[in-house]
Amino acid sequence: MPAVTRPRIAFAGTPEFAARALDALAAFDCDIPLVLTQPDRPAGRGMKLVPGPVKQRALAHGLMVAQPDTLKTPELRAPLAEAVPDLLVVVAYGLLLPRVVLDIPRLGCINIHASLLPRWRGAAPIHRAIEAGDSRTGITLMQMDEGLDTGPMLAERTVDIAPDDTTATLHDRLAATGAQLLLDTLPALLDGRIVPVPQPSDGACYAAKIGKGEAVLDLRRPAAELERAIRAFDPFPGALMRVEGTPIKLWKATVEARSGEPGQILAVGDDGVVVACGRDALRVTELQKPGGKRLPVAEFLRGHPLAIGVRAECGTQS
Repeated sequence: MPAVTRPRIAFAGTPEFAARALDALAAFDCDIPLVLTQPDRPAGRGMKLVPGPVKQRALAHGLMVAQPDTLKTPELRAPLAEAVPDLLVVVAYGLLLPRVVLDIPRLGCINIHASLLPRWRGAAPIHRAIEAGDSRTGITLMQMDEGLDTGPMLAERTVDIAPDDTTATLHDRLAATGAQLLLDTLPALLDGRIVPVPQPSDGACYAAKIGKGEAVLDLRRPAAELERAIRAFDPFPGALMRVEGTPIKLWKATVEARSGEPGQILAVGDDGVVVACGRDALRVTELQKPGGKRLPVAEFLRGHPLAIGVRAECGTQS
């Protein structure tokens, strides 16, 4: 890449993960001529349109914002073309970039992705890494192409996954790591001192978007797998079991070497509700009923008692 003096770096992103990177870019010695983000979405009881974190941060920094719902037409691409960026930084934007968009910035488009590529390409790399029991993950800074997270790598940084990490806690560490990696890499990238490296041919896997249907735990599975799912689905969509028709969300649990019919409640107390699984059991210590709050088990049981011997529905994940 040829060197530039004061670069014009546009940005595309939508959620909080991306907002951390935008904050970092705003502190970098560059001009940010445009921020692309998805349209405001309805939220809350009144379903009023609410701007996403990137838009809120962009406005706070005094930056120009465009919110096309697609980039497939010349009219909707016009704000980016008119911004004449040297580079476009893309972070969890949520829209596919066609080749014509990738070609607008003269230095191309780069992406901050929350995994060590080629592992966990796709929409939910943080969730899937925890669910799979990975011991580490990280951030890859990648030159974008038309594939799904298949472009050559510019830099990467490893992050360990702790045994008690949830998607929420790991998200925050990865967001901070991604923002810092961007700052650390941009000077060499803009000076043409980084040679993109093709992704390894082995180890690629796909991190499918998390669906609400996955929340219902199949209690015939091993408790160790379900414990990881509980952490992976925190904060969304929340892991779920049904007891006598009532859905109960499970937010914290540990694995115990106990046996019983899958779904059977083996013990109930202030130190946890023990639920038998296909192998071993879960001791659940934080629960939530519909319309309620996440509660420690002792407080939950005072308002919502559970009985030993009752069986939760096993369910199947979809």
